Amino acid sequence: MSTTEQHHSVPIALVSQLVNMAKRWHVPAADLLSCVGLHEKALEDPLERVPVATMCELLARARTLTGEPGLGYYLGLQTRATLYGYLGFATLSAATVGDALKLVLEFAPIFSTALAMSLRVEGRVASLSFEERADLGSVRDIVLISTIVGLRELGRASTGRDTGGSAEYAFPEPDYYERFAHVALYSRFDRPVTRMQFDSAVLDFPVLTADPTAVRLARMQCERELDELGFGVRLADRVRRLVADRDDDFGSLERMAAHLGLSPRTLRRRLAGEGASFSALVDHGRRDKALRLLRSSRLSIEDIARQMGYTSASSFARAVHRWTGKTPIQYRRAIGAP
Repeated sequence: MSTTEQHHSVPIALVSQLVNMAKRWHVPAADLLSCVGLHEKALEDPLERVPVATMCELLARARTLTGEPGLGYYLGLQTRATLYGYLGFATLSAATVGDALKLVLEFAPIFSTALAMSLRVEGRVASLSFEERADLGSVRDIVLISTIVGLRELGRASTGRDTGGSAEYAFPEPDYYERFAHVALYSRFDRPVTRMQFDSAVLDFPVLTADPTAVRLARMQCERELDELGFGVRLADRVRRLVADRDDDFGSLERMAAHLGLSPRTLRRRLAGEGASFSALVDHGRRDKALRLLRSSRLSIEDIARQMGYTSASSFARAVHRWTGKTPIQYRRAIGAP
């Protein structure tokens, strides 16, 4: 089912966060929730979700009741990984910031389909972009600012280091920005897209609470939640995507099985049941990754070959020719890549 067919929603935890924050301005929960017909009792169910439109109405109501237009900064600064449930637990258990981000990208629909994220790395610059897939109305600034500020806070908390970087927003600079400039990323407004940029070295920052066993357990729970929300994917597609999206060497059946929490025999059997073979999926996944790097990266052919694990640029070129009928340079020229 495509995201355009989904009913955009968010976990009730976001409402709880907003209610608790509004108390700083002595706004009673009932006054805030009454505009959408919610009661505090509903906040006790961790599995409850609310439509994005309802969440936007609550944010607008909170802005009015508190008299604080810059609520996005307050919400972002108080963001904790626990707000994201099992997905937050998974990111806290990841080995590095890069691994944590890949989990966020893979399981983002668990949190919401209203914002789609994509990560792009070009040399020393990494960009995390946000695509709005729901009408955020008058609280667009709150949602986007709280998301970017919140991700920065999560990075700082999980690594014990400032990840730095800058933010770009696809809306005009709000009147309140100057009041928060000292606690926010360096920001620019009226940009073509909303994104945060940072040194790609940050992706290698170790997560202080990394735990390989815990991340496998959290991943399994996230996969169950995806299935329950109607976003389940075939195991074969998951294997191919892991090969294409990650820097790990998943050419080994044993390593892939361990990552998925399966035995090699079970992985082979389940793939066969879907009419797929592990070796073919690895080849397809490597093809996807190589062509993506050729399309979007300013890395040289030699650098991409090394990153892909090829012993030489010529062996990489032969693989690209087998996939596309073109040399890497010809492929780049044909698609107009940099």
